[in-house]
Amino acid sequence: MVNFELRRDRIVARWRDKKTEWVIEPRYWRNPIIGISILLMLPLFVRSYPHILTMFTTANLYAAIAIPLALQMLGTGRVNFGPQLYLGIGGYTAALLNLHFGWSPAMTLAATITVCAVIALALSPTTLIAKGLYFSLITLILPLTFLDVTYIWGDLFRGEVGLVGMSPLLTFEKVSWNYIAYYYLSLFLMLTYLLFCDRTVRSRIGISMAAVNENENVARMMGVRVDAYKIFFYVAPSILTGIAGWFIVHTFRTFAGVTYLPLDFMTKILIIVIVGGRAFLYGAIPGAYLISILEDSLRGLGPVNYFVFPLILIALIVFLPRGEGLWGLYKKKRPRDYFPKLHVRRE
Repeated sequence: MVNFELRRDRIVARWRDKKTEWVIEPRYWRNPIIGISILLMLPLFVRSYPHILTMFTTANLYAAIAIPLALQMLGTGRVNFGPQLYLGIGGYTAALLNLHFGWSPAMTLAATITVCAVIALALSPTTLIAKGLYFSLITLILPLTFLDVTYIWGDLFRGEVGLVGMSPLLTFEKVSWNYIAYYYLSLFLMLTYLLFCDRTVRSRIGISMAAVNENENVARMMGVRVDAYKIFFYVAPSILTGIAGWFIVHTFRTFAGVTYLPLDFMTKILIIVIVGGRAFLYGAIPGAYLISILEDSLRGLGPVNYFVFPLILIALIVFLPRGEGLWGLYKKKRPRDYFPKLHVRRE
């Protein structure tokens, strides 16, 4: 027999040893619904401007890279300075298999997941061996080394030119429909990542993850399998980042390591995490949109853009609440509104 309990903010249903909850207090579900509704309606206002739709699609992809990175930082207690490594691995895997062997996007997706999983598992012991700055330096070097490989084997990776002409995910008769379709596909990818990461941090795994992030020695004494959690939270976000690379290949139909592997791209993703709020998974979305809009708007300034854009980013880091970013500003205005948040170790 199912027993129902009416609480202040939720309805609880119990059947034997299982429990299900439905939140009824608006502050728990209002903000996500409003945010998702705005994102769903954006193309209705800019459907006649393909350039703006492409900018929003890019913002969704930035967020789809930043969200797994935030989860990885929380789960391993390490700052990864090279998340774009798996973006490059996933992108080149999909592009090369599609161009040289004629694999469909579905087949290249399976190959991308497999290759990223194998490489991430091979490199995951670095989360156990290296700590602090040493781990950050290792992750910083790896994508730069991969970038050198794309130049050395230029006949295969095409160096600065990159690979072009990959198969698209979708093709419509009207070009404008393609822009709208790819926006919604990138939005779906980003929201799927957000849902996965949100459910993870709310689960028992998330409790253990928070314990590892707070103090590894104490977590071990509590019986948490610290090494296993570190490997999982290194491998899973790496696979998600590789899938984002696959999506870029079959959306823009071009991929070049010189675009996604250098330090400036890594800096952009890390700043999105910082501006949005390091402990706030939802913050990656406004952070990604803010950075994408700034980047696109300042591009018209010409060479001056290369000086103005970094200065604006530095100003955002300095003046936004430390560690909380845009989330900190929102919390000051509406302290009772709810969003999931985790403590992040500062050292």
